[in-house]
Amino acid sequence: MICSPESTLATFRRDVAATVGGHPIVYANAYTAWFATGAADDEQLRRFTVQFSVFSHLFLEAQLRKCLNAPDVASYRAGKEILLNELGVSFARGGSVDGGTFRFRAGHFEWIAEFAASLGLHWNEIGKRALGLPSTLAFCDALLEWYGSDDESTAAGASFAIEHWAAAGFWKELIAGLRAIKASRLPGMPLGFWTWHDAIEDQHAAHTDDELAQAFAKPGFSSERFLRAGTAMLDAVAVFWEGLARSR
Repeated sequence: MICSPESTLATFRRDVAATVGGHPIVYANAYTAWFATGAADDEQLRRFTVQFSVFSHLFLEAQLRKCLNAPDVASYRAGKEILLNELGVSFARGGSVDGGTFRFRAGHFEWIAEFAASLGLHWNEIGKRALGLPSTLAFCDALLEWYGSDDESTAAGASFAIEHWAAAGFWKELIAGLRAIKASRLPGMPLGFWTWHDAIEDQHAAHTDDELAQAFAKPGFSSERFLRAGTAMLDAVAVFWEGLARSR
């Protein structure tokens, strides 16, 4: 439904908290809880890395589609901030890629490729769609459909859900497990990809309330489409992690 004058921002926030904040994958991720213990053996660690690399690489397609479907120049630029940083443009002063410097090695996929190399994985063994489990590809395709949607309310709901999930602590659980593995048997394993994303998500978390208010204020905003997309996106996130759990 399109929000009526009777629909208040406070009501919308409560609905979002119940639907997005209350989704099981946000507060109870069995795979990352297991991973955090450092129990993954070398083969399990490589499997995890391959699937995460596929998601990380194919995310670029969804982010490009988000830019192409942006409803206004401000949204277009916000989308490009993420896309260009992913590709290797550093943030300049003020936290924008505008004025930043491009470096090949600053591309996020090159970071994860460096991490993978420390595990004995080569370039052609990571990041390719053909390497993805069906569950990983289902998540990537859901990103294209919902996160990259040309419907503004849908894209906003999917984007909010992804940010909320990313800020809920899964990066910290992965880092805990990787640090335990690094300390016990792989001292040369670089963790920059993981620690950088964790730090940036902590910053994003502070802005989620503002994002809700901005979305709600847009003309023609539909809370129904926002919440439906948020749920669908988190369901797809859950499929990704469940696929990894089964692959153990």
